[in-house]
Amino acid sequence: MDNVQHKNLAAGRWFEMTFAEQMGNIGSEVGRAVSWQKKGNNDHKEKALERAFELIDLTVSDPRWIHRLKEPLRAREALADFFYGDNFYQSTGESLEKYFMQFAFEARRNH
Repeated sequence: MDNVQHKNLAAGRWFEMTFAEQMGNIGSEVGRAVSWQKKGNNDHKEKALERAFELIDLTVSDPRWIHRLKEPLRAREALADFFYGDNFYQSTGESLEKYFMQFAFEARRNH
């Protein structure tokens, strides 16, 4: 667990969050990556993406979502396609942020 960015979350706190909270938190890292990309800071963008992918992996490993893996895995695919691939899905930074923002709104609404 030495290379884990979110040690507290990986140790269990992540698995107490709702699906919307998890996806909203992933969206925060995606937002940071998009922002750093716009500013031309590749190092900070890469670090934010590492954290986003780590959180997606934690979500996928959450046994509560065994029947809900399609959504986080597709989000992972879209992120990789946008930042590293040919952008087959024709995503924009704004469209990715908007997608994840819906989860943050849902999580906030339920608190």
